[in-house]
Amino acid sequence: MSSLMPNEKIDIHAILDDLENYRPKRRGWIWREKSAQQTYGPFQYRDMSTALVNGIAQPAASYFSNIDPQPENTITTEIASGRFEDDIRRMRMAAWHGADHIMVIRTAGQSHFDGLIEGTPQGIGGIPISRKQVRAHRKALDLIEEEVGRPINYHSYISGVAGPDIAVMLAEEGVNGAHQDPQYNVLYRNINMVRSFVDAAESKKIMTWAEMVQIDGAHNANATAREAWKVMPELMVQHGINALFSHKVGMPKENIALSTVPPTAAPAPCVRLDLPYAVALRDLFKDYKIRAQMNTKYITSSSREATVTHVMNMLISRLTSADIQSTITPDEGRNVPWHMYNIEACETAKQALSGMDGLMELVALKREGVLGEEVRQLKERAVLFLEEIIAAGGYFEAVEKGFFVDSGLYPERNGDGIGRQLNGGVGAGTVYKRHEDYMAPVTAHYGNNNVAQYDERKVSEPSALIDGCTLEKPEKIIYIDELDPEDNVNKRLDETEHYRQKEVPMITPEVQWLGDGIVQVDLVLPTDARTAQYAAVYFGEQMNLKEVEVIHIEALHPSEGSRVQIKGVLKVDLNLSELVIPETPEVYDDDTIRHIFETTSVKIVAGTVGEDEHSVGLREVIDIKHGGIEKYGCDVTYLGTSVPIEKLVDAAIEINADVILASTIISHDDVHYKNMKRIHEYAVEKGVRDRFIICAGGTQVTPEIARKHGMDEGFGRYDRGVNVATFIAKTLTHVTELAPSDSAIAEKEA
Repeated sequence: MSSLMPNEKIDIHAILDDLENYRPKRRGWIWREKSAQQTYGPFQYRDMSTALVNGIAQPAASYFSNIDPQPENTITTEIASGRFEDDIRRMRMAAWHGADHIMVIRTAGQSHFDGLIEGTPQGIGGIPISRKQVRAHRKALDLIEEEVGRPINYHSYISGVAGPDIAVMLAEEGVNGAHQDPQYNVLYRNINMVRSFVDAAESKKIMTWAEMVQIDGAHNANATAREAWKVMPELMVQHGINALFSHKVGMPKENIALSTVPPTAAPAPCVRLDLPYAVALRDLFKDYKIRAQMNTKYITSSSREATVTHVMNMLISRLTSADIQSTITPDEGRNVPWHMYNIEACETAKQALSGMDGLMELVALKREGVLGEEVRQLKERAVLFLEEIIAAGGYFEAVEKGFFVDSGLYPERNGDGIGRQLNGGVGAGTVYKRHEDYMAPVTAHYGNNNVAQYDERKVSEPSALIDGCTLEKPEKIIYIDELDPEDNVNKRLDETEHYRQKEVPMITPEVQWLGDGIVQVDLVLPTDARTAQYAAVYFGEQMNLKEVEVIHIEALHPSEGSRVQIKGVLKVDLNLSELVIPETPEVYDDDTIRHIFETTSVKIVAGTVGEDEHSVGLREVIDIKHGGIEKYGCDVTYLGTSVPIEKLVDAAIEINADVILASTIISHDDVHYKNMKRIHEYAVEKGVRDRFIICAGGTQVTPEIARKHGMDEGFGRYDRGVNVATFIAKTLTHVTELAPSDSAIAEKEA
């Protein structure tokens, strides 16, 4: 396949053909360069990069000869569809809209895989990162970057217990950037601390050889903490630890990027809170790159709200000279990665950054007064935090004591930080001291290769002892194709081949995968939000849509109207008297729930199931600090994330629990349906289904879906601990009305 033609679809079969012998055309990260040409149409710009050879301008550009100025910031798009072959098409679309940093999020749970995945199975929550997938993407991007006339950086993840293995593979396959931060492993994936940092040293050395840009994972702290804006001093310390570690390994500072996220969002006074933090980061890390990502901690299912948040965040980026602008898609809060939202995010970044062109020639940051004082305080808090880590004995000891992701504004401590044990976690006890004569005749190895004992002349090129390793001689790479005869790209392509035939062209709507048939429909219904939610499903069914889902709902007025987004377009009248609307679930007051739980001992087992590593929602339902069900006096055993179905049920049997709570956030390929059904079936198989109340919750879960798939009840994105506790209390007591406790009566009378 020699080149792409703009008026022809990319040929996925040609990309896959002879992939075994494909070699990337280049390695290393390439930054945008400021263009000497700054005049486009009637306008003079100041901070634009070289224009695209082929691209699509913003809609309003039609009034100005379709000019398409490209900001000097690298623009990221993040893809997580689960099928790498469809991501290739999305990459091509994103590149035409200005993206030159393509991040493909890896599948949920891959952090805990102890080796490389081979073949190309379908992913959940992302793509299974394998050699074939990476090579196919890089091959496609080599063609796409020629088509648009701009280098495109391809990005993956070097973390988890297979970190060094993945680092070698990515270096071999021409990957240009990667996330690498041992603290991410420790804090968010519970990988052993010693193992994580030893692996990181090796991984960073390999990244340095491959000239990759490294992005850290510190931003996860303000995506995890209860009150994100209070962890800013800790974030600066995390950035510092990883950045200096990488530099000490040998990575040049210009290839080290801080992954920063403004920690607030509207309706908070976000600029007032976020700007001092961004300025403080620039002060402390002036020699490093800044990768700015938008805030997703407080994101909802409103794409408009997400887009405005994105623009507000980019104002901070422009004021503090961010080098890479990430574009988390506007549908992030829905867990539904659709083509069009990747494109919208790229266009939002391009429009906002070009619209703010030359801003710093017009304004200056007022370093005296409030801004300067708050910047100084943040830096002082960060230094004090670091000093306390040293006084505690170092990073490992600080982690054991729960210093990190504590939601107090340092030096305040709320005691809700993430604690890990030095001898615990995945991979504990797997680090061994090298033997004195250990030899590694390979390139980019961290530490002493010990080749001098064999040939002193090869110290600077140790792999010469074996006639070159795979980094210099890719023909030595062992390429493995498909392993699963059913779950592989060839099978998936066969199922949709009729949409790729040139002789008889066929198309069907899509949002994520070729041939998925999904359409999105906006409805405005003149009624309250709860009624509109069920009325919209009715209209979708009248459009002959199957598996109709409400993906967003918002009230325009408590009674006058609501906006609902579903799938399809059809005008149908509906008599509301014929619409069956479930009754609003009853919610008991706290004293009533507490009284029931006091008279009926309640044991609960909870965990996020399958390969799902989301924890925030379930923790808010459980934790007493967040008003969860623990405050009612029940005994909760929390098993964590990525919990196998069998383990959840077996644990309930073992402790003689009354209730099982399963969180299932990831919804790709209807995995949330499958998880619920499997829990029910496994409990039946074990002969214990009648012993437990089993509930499931998640952003895509509804009571109706949960009950249909064997659960006793389901809880969605708007449910909290009191909703779950009410259902448990009502079920355990088998009553529909309870006399309120004396304290509750007194409270109501007061």
